[in-house]
Amino acid sequence: MATMRLLTASGLFLAFCALALLVVAIGTDYWYETDARRHRERCKKYASKRTDPGYIYISNQNLPLRMLPRGGGGGGGSPVSGGQPALLRAKREFLSPASAVESRCSRRYNSTATGLWRKCHREGFDQENEDLIFKGLLQRCTPVKYYYSSSNIPRNLPVNITKTIRQDEWHALHLQRMTAGFIGMAVSIILFGWIIGVLGCCQHNELMQYVAGLLFLMGGTCCIISLCTCVAGINFELSRYPRYLYGLPEDISHGYGWSMFSAWAGLGLTLLAGFLCTLAPSLHSPQTTTVHKPRQENGMV
Repeated sequence: MATMRLLTASGLFLAFCALALLVVAIGTDYWYETDARRHRERCKKYASKRTDPGYIYISNQNLPLRMLPRGGGGGGGSPVSGGQPALLRAKREFLSPASAVESRCSRRYNSTATGLWRKCHREGFDQENEDLIFKGLLQRCTPVKYYYSSSNIPRNLPVNITKTIRQDEWHALHLQRMTAGFIGMAVSIILFGWIIGVLGCCQHNELMQYVAGLLFLMGGTCCIISLCTCVAGINFELSRYPRYLYGLPEDISHGYGWSMFSAWAGLGLTLLAGFLCTLAPSLHSPQTTTVHKPRQENGMV
């Protein structure tokens, strides 16, 4: 009996801690973080290099030089078999790293922290943004949109690329909705199971304690779906087409923040609480009482 009470109390305490961790993870904005300071410094150094006519900028990565092929396939110069793809591949290889750096620096990357509801500029990572935020010209945080908006699609793009971006926007929006929806369901189910478990402890009802454990396991399942969907959504955003619009340069560090790890910790405690609460009623052995029949029923006078 004492062991059952100890396991039930431990399961309810772990469920309460898991509930607190999940609420903290939902209310904070550090699920996914980027650090663009090294990229900014690299672009500033590239922009401040000498451009006067007497200075020649030579990069070691430009060597050896490659000549563009005259023809398409072999050395005959006939563009019948694969001429256009070979020419495009040669132009891509002939592109200097300096122009690649220039194209990457043409887009402004910020150090951000993204949560379920907001995307914020990280404090102290960019002095220019800090000055604009202090003057009121730039918002620290912008809300994450859970509805489709055509303003997210860049203008002046070909029709096929625009159609692809529109489809990817819908897919990313579904992943975001699943992440927020399932983690909300997980918190609700865990809270409901915790209330039932407390009532079961007060009334010494083993069935209620067992149901609370099942609810904890169900909430953990919803939490697993939410976190896996969040990871899939982040990977999908990084691999979207075209890459020059949605991909990140190699010198920008990015990864998951402490809010994500708080959610994973809450998931682990939830599953452990469900295991303890479902195990506790099975350890209780019911006491059997023997009922003695009166002598007249045993056939004795």
